[in-house]
Amino acid sequence: MTFDYSIPVVIAGGGAAGAVAALAARDAGADVLLLEQDATPYGTTSMSQGLLCAAGTAAQQQAGIDDDGERLFADIMEKTRGQTDPVLARALAYGSGPALDWLVSAHGLPYTLDQRFKAAFGHSRLRVHGWPGHSGADTLQFLHRRMAERGVDILYQARLVDLLKDETGRVRGITIERPGGERESLGCDSLVLATGGFAGNHDMVRTHIPDAADAHYHGHEGSDGLGIRLGAGVGGALADMGAYQGYGMLTNPQGVTLPPGFILEGGFLVNAHGARFDNETADISAIVHPVLAQPGGKAWIIFDERIEAACAHIHESAQLRELNAARRAADSAELAAAIGADPATLDNALADAWAAHRSGKPDSQGRLWAETPPQGNLRALRVRGALYHTQGGLAIDATGQVLRADGSTLPNLFACGGAARSVSGPSCWGYLPAMGICTAFTLGRLAGMAAARSDLASSSD
Repeated sequence: MTFDYSIPVVIAGGGAAGAVAALAARDAGADVLLLEQDATPYGTTSMSQGLLCAAGTAAQQQAGIDDDGERLFADIMEKTRGQTDPVLARALAYGSGPALDWLVSAHGLPYTLDQRFKAAFGHSRLRVHGWPGHSGADTLQFLHRRMAERGVDILYQARLVDLLKDETGRVRGITIERPGGERESLGCDSLVLATGGFAGNHDMVRTHIPDAADAHYHGHEGSDGLGIRLGAGVGGALADMGAYQGYGMLTNPQGVTLPPGFILEGGFLVNAHGARFDNETADISAIVHPVLAQPGGKAWIIFDERIEAACAHIHESAQLRELNAARRAADSAELAAAIGADPATLDNALADAWAAHRSGKPDSQGRLWAETPPQGNLRALRVRGALYHTQGGLAIDATGQVLRADGSTLPNLFACGGAARSVSGPSCWGYLPAMGICTAFTLGRLAGMAAARSDLASSSD
């Protein structure tokens, strides 16, 4: 099998996982080519808040937060009810802190610990990090600038369409398609599949996660599962294909993700009639289903001036203020009229929350109210349930190397990002907040380093 030219390490996918893999491989001394199918990198990363969870970071130590990989590992296993790969979970838990610290110290990524994102929804410590005042789109642009500075070659508008392997299963090259349908093949020593998941592929969603098949998809259309299908086509096993991140607070019609802080600071959900229907603090992802079950598949989040102010620093909150999206009222009766709810029902929802807050006992939905429920000048935003991104994909080991069904590794094929299995277990209820970017950064780094090692070993043979 011969090619006109060959690249030591090729990375398919220019999202956060691919960009971090490219930086890691380049830092390890490999020559790298990154392929991005769009003219401008966007994808799932750019549609996110850019937050990630990481344990044992320098930022946590500076803030006096006692956390480490073992605690994050325990949280992952508890959240997934023990139904995720412990080897991968441990690699991610222990690798998350070093991955973020490396990006901050070696590449200047301006991430800090977000001490206003409370330890909740499965996290036992304050460990969510981000770039204050910025979104995932800013993070992705930063990573692409850094790749250019480090000498990573990037080929935009180049879509991966085929993997070319030999009789041993080693990927010898790839075929890419350029605008206009022109195709070319090139060789590689190592390949990292960092393409998106499959949430944008309705047929795959209906096959693997039928309970979300009719949910609104809030993600990039390029997440069509191509990398997963190509990896499987050369012998890669699939794992946890039923896993995904759902979310119950995508504002409608604005299409802006309402940050979880609105719940953590004391907001709650009601349906069109003004009635509570679930414990909003129980599960950040699985609450998508109770929201979808409400009339019209929609709900309202009720909050007040204090909660709005507490979340004002978040990028999406600023977007919603600029759009004047919230309904506003001086009391519950006025708010009920503004959202078309029954005044007595909405009043009962508020009274239930306040009674639980004062007594220290759970409310009618099982929620404990350490935080103060809404009062005074009230606000409401209409929200809907949505599918954000899938969490299943190619089975990988602790270095990101793709596994066959028998547990053996494919010689030089690696995966991360949406193309790889994550650590959310078999469904939506195992997802931890900010785990999407955490896996992109951590597994991207591990896969990039391993791909570089594989390339260097191949070169010395």
